[in-house]
Amino acid sequence: MTDPQASAQRPQPLLHTAFSVMRAPTQAWSDALGDMGALPVHGLYHSNTRVIDRLSFEIEGHVLENLRVLEDDARHTTFTLLLRGLPGERADPRFRVERARSVEGGLMSESITFTSGLAAPQRLTAVLRLHADFTPIHLVKDGLRRDDAVADSVTSDESGTVATWSDDGVSLRVTAPGASVRETDAGLELRWQLDVPAGSAPTIGWTAELDDERAVVQAAPDDPGWDPEAVPAFDLRVRRWVDRALTDLAALRVTLHDQDEPFLAAGAPWFLTLFGRDALWAAQFMLPLDPQLALSTLRSLAQLQGTAVNPHTAEQPGKIMHELRPTALELPQQKIMLPPLYYGTIDATPLWIVLLRDTWRAGVSGAEITALLPNLRAALEWMRDYATGDDGFLRYIDESGRGLSNQGWKDSDDSIQWHDGRLAEGPIALCEVQGYAYAAAIAGAELLESFGEQGGEEWRSWATALRTRFNEAFWVPSPDGDYPAIALDAHGDRVDSVASNMGHLLGTGIVSPKQAALIARRLLSPELHSGFGLRTMSTADAGYWPLSYHGGSVWAHDTAIAVLGLAREGFRREARELADGLISAAIRLGFRMPELHSGDERRGTESPVPYPAACRPQAWSAAAAIAIAFAIR
Repeated sequence: MTDPQASAQRPQPLLHTAFSVMRAPTQAWSDALGDMGALPVHGLYHSNTRVIDRLSFEIEGHVLENLRVLEDDARHTTFTLLLRGLPGERADPRFRVERARSVEGGLMSESITFTSGLAAPQRLTAVLRLHADFTPIHLVKDGLRRDDAVADSVTSDESGTVATWSDDGVSLRVTAPGASVRETDAGLELRWQLDVPAGSAPTIGWTAELDDERAVVQAAPDDPGWDPEAVPAFDLRVRRWVDRALTDLAALRVTLHDQDEPFLAAGAPWFLTLFGRDALWAAQFMLPLDPQLALSTLRSLAQLQGTAVNPHTAEQPGKIMHELRPTALELPQQKIMLPPLYYGTIDATPLWIVLLRDTWRAGVSGAEITALLPNLRAALEWMRDYATGDDGFLRYIDESGRGLSNQGWKDSDDSIQWHDGRLAEGPIALCEVQGYAYAAAIAGAELLESFGEQGGEEWRSWATALRTRFNEAFWVPSPDGDYPAIALDAHGDRVDSVASNMGHLLGTGIVSPKQAALIARRLLSPELHSGFGLRTMSTADAGYWPLSYHGGSVWAHDTAIAVLGLAREGFRREARELADGLISAAIRLGFRMPELHSGDERRGTESPVPYPAACRPQAWSAAAAIAIAFAIR
């Protein structure tokens, strides 16, 4: 293997023109022909590794052209191709090739059907070429690659061709019935000799089986049984969005390795594993439809709850983790090196507490909640004993020097900016995290009191004090109406950019009705409301750019949180207006909502400008459809 660090670095791969077929933790990314290799993201991935980086299919001596890509659902896609240049062909092409691709956990299969409308029989040679590279996915994301993987063995008999590869615990097994095989400098070449009589439709096929002995997650074994009709939809637009979202979410269901508690992997291609914040918000959005998903998400995270103090991993007693991977995540271009189990998040712990209370309210049995009460106490104590700074606010800072510099949901290194574009200095106290913490303390008190436990009044007092401090420290005076700062910096100064974070405060209880009205008006202002959802940063701020990851783009889950908060605070008209913008975006994006899209102003019938590196499907973006449907029903 060539050292990946010696390869030339490239920017992060773009995704917006690629087609994906996936069932976590396996995924295939290709072009409109079904081939792989033209774009850096292309390939067949399993767990934490891209196993195949190049794949091509051809009919020797002829040209294949795309006619249609039909995405039946996240797991199944059919590439309909035209075969051109055959004898007897007239103006209308009369030979089609249907390349049906299916992906399940640890398996990709293709069934290729040839349909001829020509009068004469056709004798053809079909050729499939593939190349294995076994590049860790974080290197692919960072613009790097490994060069080659050599097949361990290649055999061919009457049952077909079998080739196997393995590298550092990851294995690939290719089976191709009826094909001959040869190894070339470019990889493995499979050939089928075909006789296609007029009016016939012969089929060939092949499979790739994948395994990773170090995998930390696996596909959930059962079907979730979600009924789209159980989700309220006031029009066809919402119904189609919900239908597509549920198929995507079903493909993202995974469990921890060798366990049976499903949760939603964060998103494809880079995040098909457990992320605390993402899994919690997605489960919260899905709670009206599936309380059991919320319960199993809570249990999975409780298993990994912190028990010790470790600055390298950011672990602390009671803390809910951020992300889980088979190996360390090293991003050389960003000077980041995260351990396999990383706790660098300030918000997952209070979000876990709130979801536990809401899951109980949704009807999950008291016995299930009782089992998690020790985890609840540990989480509450983490907020007070480890997360809270001298000023009484929950704050974060990376103590390792190689972790995430920002540890809220906007976790890019430039996400917390002043109005003039300067970066805020940490430790940072995010506004929304104070709202989460207030809501978590009240939720924890409610649970403790309801289950006959001590301490409820203590946490109510703690929450009241936090609310008082918040309203004294966070509000920025403005001629256009006061608003909450996105954060307090290391010196306690209000970071004065106007950002979507304030929308997360609604419904938490930390703001008064009068303050909620100020936030609602600001969210619906032209500087934040793009017409296709809520911008992450105001157009009036110096750092605004519509294609900035966290500084002007639109995230579906961020808008959905604001919609839920507006509805809870009684601002139904404003909630519907924001929701309508997101629904309009979903229509124009084929009802598969990506991780994020551009914050450009909506004009006429134009589609949102894509954020070209946005993941899709993304759990909390897909689940936003469910949240929106219930919020505006």
